[in-house]
Amino acid sequence: MSAAKNVAVLATDSSVPVQDFASRLREEMIPLNQRISYFFVGATPTSEDMREFLEEPVAALPPVIAQLIQRADLLFVPFLEQISARKNATHLVSLVRPAKPVTHSRTSFPDRETFVAAFHDRDIGEYHYRFFQFIATLTADLKTELVEKDYTELVRQELKNKVHGEVDDLSWEKKIALLERQSTFQGTNKQFRDYVRQSFIDTLTLYLHGICCDLDVEPGPRQMASRHLRKRLEFLKEKFPPPAGHAVFPEDKTDE
Repeated sequence: MSAAKNVAVLATDSSVPVQDFASRLREEMIPLNQRISYFFVGATPTSEDMREFLEEPVAALPPVIAQLIQRADLLFVPFLEQISARKNATHLVSLVRPAKPVTHSRTSFPDRETFVAAFHDRDIGEYHYRFFQFIATLTADLKTELVEKDYTELVRQELKNKVHGEVDDLSWEKKIALLERQSTFQGTNKQFRDYVRQSFIDTLTLYLHGICCDLDVEPGPRQMASRHLRKRLEFLKEKFPPPAGHAVFPEDKTDE
């Protein structure tokens, strides 16, 4: 089924489950490089759209991570709708703005992962964050040994030293829940492993986002102190060096 026919299906059916819609477009995806493909449904991207949504964020991916990804599709659809509770959310692709819009979704196939973004509800900062979160999650899935050993040891030392804060809300919530239930950190229970994994994803998201764009970490009650955050970022820089021409820290930047 062609992309034009898929838009017609949306107009007829009003909305289609994300996985069903992504499956229909498997053969329509346009290669951006050997591992990442894309497609815009119901919109013709401008050169600026291509730069902001595809070229710049993909170019910022560390080579080690880019080589990990076997196949990832970036699918841009008019709108996305959530039709169930957050914990077990079901997302639909829609041609018109829904009552309960969401900005992104993810669906998996045996041979690829698909990141779906609502193009007409786009915010470039939000899109970049969600894209890098998608890549960070894939990396956590593919580099489980790194997460379970090296990064776990880094986080365990933080906990032993009573380091306050986290990088983002999800890891902060898991950290608080962990601290409320136990006072020793052996890394042998599911709650601890879940926290470490989410912490890795959130920190890697920040790291990748920072390579692509100049970011200021917002202060707040959950924010980790800069010296501890820097240690995490240095760890990620060692494991996933940025691509040539991209900096991680201000002192890495060179005058052109």
